[in-house]
Amino acid sequence: MQLTSQSFADGAVIPGAYTFCIPAAEGHVCLGGNRNPQLRWSGAPSGTRSFAVICHDPDVPSRGDDVNQEDRQVPADLPRTDFFHWVLIDLPETTTAIAEGAHSSEVTPNGKPGPDLPDGSRHGLNDYTGWFAGDEQMKGHYFGYDGPCPPWNDSIRHHYVFTVYALDIPTLPVSGAFNGQEARNAMAGHILAQASLTVTYSLNPGVPA
Repeated sequence: MQLTSQSFADGAVIPGAYTFCIPAAEGHVCLGGNRNPQLRWSGAPSGTRSFAVICHDPDVPSRGDDVNQEDRQVPADLPRTDFFHWVLIDLPETTTAIAEGAHSSEVTPNGKPGPDLPDGSRHGLNDYTGWFAGDEQMKGHYFGYDGPCPPWNDSIRHHYVFTVYALDIPTLPVSGAFNGQEARNAMAGHILAQASLTVTYSLNPGVPA
């Protein structure tokens, strides 16, 4: 199975058009374009009944003590954890592509609606839902795609893994406002094939993206 994108190449730096934040001369960061990238896949095996798409960052600090704090840096040796940026399931088996901007075209304070989409697919909650839970101006249910915004004082560059899964069932057994880990758990034992693209990003001027 193969996954390609017109928005970026595998191993490249993700452009600001697809990120939640971009570097800024004052205040460290400002809002990026936050468009979902174009994706296209081929080579799904016989027996595929649906597709799922997940984008996650495996490099997120496991503790937030130093995150975005002046005169401090998130240490490189801090244990890291997954942060889900996009969870999309139950894509019809005839689907072979997602258009740029079809699921996000800008930063949307308080999140985007979900989970149900017109074609029968469903969006899960991404992890900005938890990140903004204490922010009165931004809190809400963040369904669909929201792009990278790694800590501007992190010692390492972050990796963003876009993966499409070919599944042997038409509908994953999750309901309501499910999250990325719940979708992953539901996929276990149903994955016929998968393909990924990985891009990188950094908002720390001292750390190459």
